[in-house]
Amino acid sequence: MKADRCTTLDEARKKIDEVDEEIVRLIAKRNDYIKQIAHFKTSVEEVKAEDRINDVISRVRQQAIELDLNPNLINDLYVRMIDGMVESEIAEFRNAKGM
Repeated sequence: MKADRCTTLDEARKKIDEVDEEIVRLIAKRNDYIKQIAHFKTSVEEVKAEDRINDVISRVRQQAIELDLNPNLINDLYVRMIDGMVESEIAEFRNAKGM
């Protein structure tokens, strides 16, 4: 996955801004799926899904390596993102179950 070749600083910054917008949209989309998943679960413990979290982290670390990206960076980003989304999923679960 190679980036477009830029010829100016402003052009490169504009491309970065476009990528950032896409990243945020994708994170929002991911979060929407997380909220849907909350409706399929039966307990807060199931929402926490440590095995699933470990699988996701392992998969994205491997993808980072394949893309010549620092896997520790991806690990840290995903841990933080997942922590926030688990909180959101728990709130959605409790709301759906009337807790």
